[in-house]
Amino acid sequence: MIILGLTGSIGMGKSTTAAMFKGFGIPVQDADAVVHELYSGEAAPLIEAAFPGTIKQGVVDRKILASHVIGHPDALKKLEAIIHPLVAAKRNAFLKAAKTQSANLVVLDIPLLFETGGEKNCDYVAVVTAPLEEQRRRVLARADMTAEKFEKILASQTPDAEKREKADFIIDTSLGLDHARMEVEKIIAQLSKDPSPKGM
Repeated sequence: MIILGLTGSIGMGKSTTAAMFKGFGIPVQDADAVVHELYSGEAAPLIEAAFPGTIKQGVVDRKILASHVIGHPDALKKLEAIIHPLVAAKRNAFLKAAKTQSANLVVLDIPLLFETGGEKNCDYVAVVTAPLEEQRRRVLARADMTAEKFEKILASQTPDAEKREKADFIIDTSLGLDHARMEVEKIIAQLSKDPSPKGM
């Protein structure tokens, strides 16, 4: 079974691209969805203990938590030490289930793949990209986003150029949905034709 890591910086169109893989019948695990689930479950009391006042009605308030960790590397490390082992356990369960169902290819949709060393768990990596002007336009159109917050998030992520250099596949989402879907289809076809993990 081939594990394809799917990543991309904020506003690059990664979620839309992940949905395209799903549309072609490929099992996809969304790391953000996993974290969201953990924030309303087993991680909530651990995060409240580390960052008092971050829980509202039993669920981690992401805005309050973000104010603690964005731009504060030590606080971010503390949060990662709580979350990463829990996310890893969920990922292992997902991969085990996919193997049981005889999947040939699975996608791990991980926003901070390179930042967390997650590429080590993948056979191949696909990076979703777009020009900086388009990325900025998309992100600043979000209701809760400011230019300052966008710059802080960008500074915390591996630069797009570096991600593209490390990628096995690049999907440019600025060229429209049809183009992105064709690229996804090509990747699936290529990995189905040569179903051996890289370096094997």
